[in-house]
Amino acid sequence: MSIVLFYEKPGCINNTRQKVLLAAAGHTVQAKSLLTEKWTAQRLRAFFGDLPVAEWFNPSSPRVREGEVMPEALDAAEALRLMLADPLLIRRPLMEVAGQRRVGFDQDAVDRWIGLGSKVVREDLETCPKGHEAKPCVVVGTTYPPGTRAVKSTIATP
Repeated sequence: MSIVLFYEKPGCINNTRQKVLLAAAGHTVQAKSLLTEKWTAQRLRAFFGDLPVAEWFNPSSPRVREGEVMPEALDAAEALRLMLADPLLIRRPLMEVAGQRRVGFDQDAVDRWIGLGSKVVREDLETCPKGHEAKPCVVVGTTYPPGTRAVKSTIATP
């Protein structure tokens, strides 16, 4: 199977579920923190392919949820500038396999790309299950961008 370089927000419930699904399908998952990775605009842009700019964004990000950032109103350059300053805006996960890059975890698309076999589950593994009222999770030892309102999470990571 494939070696999947998997950029995640450590402690994210859905990223954990996505990694488990990939591993169950026989892939080797190499997880890295999306928040601490040293991104450049060019490198980050490669994950988005032909997707519209609005689909590059994490809709569960507090700044998007609250209307401070309106992805549909941004061009590519401004979107990348914002994401480099605040990685919580980036849709997750970012995945790379053999030089091919993707964003998000649409299970059917991932299955066509690298294969999930019978491991595909019919549930949303992208939308934060904590809901819009919840505060963002905090990962101990992670520095969050200014203006990010995070509180201590009870999420355990494997």
